[in-house]
Amino acid sequence: MKPASLRRQTSSGGVIYRKYDNEVEVALILVKGGRIWALPKGIVDKGETPEMTALREVREESGLDGRIIEKLGEVSYWYSIQEENLKCRKTVHFYLMEYVSGNTSQHDLEVETAEWFPIDTASQKISYNGDRVILNKAKKKLKEMHVLQ
Repeated sequence: MKPASLRRQTSSGGVIYRKYDNEVEVALILVKGGRIWALPKGIVDKGETPEMTALREVREESGLDGRIIEKLGEVSYWYSIQEENLKCRKTVHFYLMEYVSGNTSQHDLEVETAEWFPIDTASQKISYNGDRVILNKAKKKLKEMHVLQ
């Protein structure tokens, strides 16, 4: 068996937040047959900047429009596609976004549902550790901005 081919992939996504009833909420998406809660993210298309992709993917996957506040960081990991004998190094850029408009019922078909959660609940619910690290960075930034107590 020949060694796996290597590929790099770049994605972008966001932590979109809003103040609701004196609480800070963030939007999560439910994917993979209703088993995985995650931050909205997707592949950077040709001609797009990571910021453009983050705004587009958040809109498509959560139904929400946001305004980028700042970059939170990036997460990198490896995954395999067995049928293609391929190993892929994926890097995801994440941005903190303030909610502007939209409704979570307007998410696209690749997402089972999108929901708002209080930020602490979201931190417990989120499935991927990398997403949790980013969410914790968002929490810290929101405290610095005096949005979160």
